[in-house]
Amino acid sequence: QVQLVESGGGLVQPGGSLRLSCAASGIAVSIYAMRWYRQAPGKQRELVAIINSGGITDYVTSVKGRFTISRDIAKNTVYLQMNSLKPEDAAVYYCNTRQINRDYWGQGTQVTVSS
Repeated sequence: QVQLVESGGGLVQPGGSLRLSCAASGIAVSIYAMRWYRQAPGKQRELVAIINSGGITDYVTSVKGRFTISRDIAKNTVYLQMNSLKPEDAAVYYCNTRQINRDYWGQGTQVTVSS
């Protein structure tokens, strides 16, 4: 029943911007914490950003000041605005939520940062 669908990935030059979207169904983004993870080749999946049910946000240190997680409750969608992108940000980005200690994941969207 829970489905998360990411979109918005693509190729961008260093210093550029992208906005990722996570369209949720079967779960309300207003009452559950929503998270963005990323996984780069040869690395473990990393928590990038979180927004809780009260709208409080937090980020991994490496993206603070550059990335912003937000939500549109009416659209039941979570966003990740990524500015000042670096090659180190290249990865597959995944939307995630947890319900009754079970993880739900989207299919992922590829972000490539290259000149």
